[in-house]
Amino acid sequence: MRKIGLLIISILLVTLIQWTSLPTGCLIATAGENSQVVFSTTKGDMTIELYADKAPISAKNFLAYVDSGFYDGVIFHRVIPGFVIQGGGFSAEMVKKTTKDPIKNEADNGLKNLRGTLSLARTQVVDSATTQFFINLSDNTALDHRSGNFGYAVFGKVVKGMDVVDTIAGVPTGNHGHYQDVPTIPVIIKKATRKKP
Repeated sequence: MRKIGLLIISILLVTLIQWTSLPTGCLIATAGENSQVVFSTTKGDMTIELYADKAPISAKNFLAYVDSGFYDGVIFHRVIPGFVIQGGGFSAEMVKKTTKDPIKNEADNGLKNLRGTLSLARTQVVDSATTQFFINLSDNTALDHRSGNFGYAVFGKVVKGMDVVDTIAGVPTGNHGHYQDVPTIPVIIKKATRKKP
């Protein structure tokens, strides 16, 4: 019995030594989890998990804006059923918010624009994304990175609240100035917060 006890202790010590001898990055990668953000909107809540391992620049940029309160009070200003809902750049009065500098496009990270994923919106300039994002309502393969089309960087996914996303996708839309597909009644992100582990 004493020999069995000593054997178990020896195994535990060896395991501990192996763990502590790993590089710091390995420990973080094994023990860590992707950050999650909760959007509390006028249509309900949705939880987004960020792919910091595949899109570190995009995830860091997004979280910096979340932590600063930038997304509190912005709207989903573009809603196209069967395609995307887009938000993150305008107030309820359709005033465009001031952003920081654009970031590098990470669309070549291997992630696909599948239903429920979050991607950064941009202009025709490849590295022009700042705060605006869209949630894919379908598998939008035309938005993926490929030869001749750099694509749109996927950096997260809705892990809870796709019913809310689908509700937003069904709201009536119209024109607002030269903007099209704008909800006639603003769909507002009341609060964006990091979800506590």
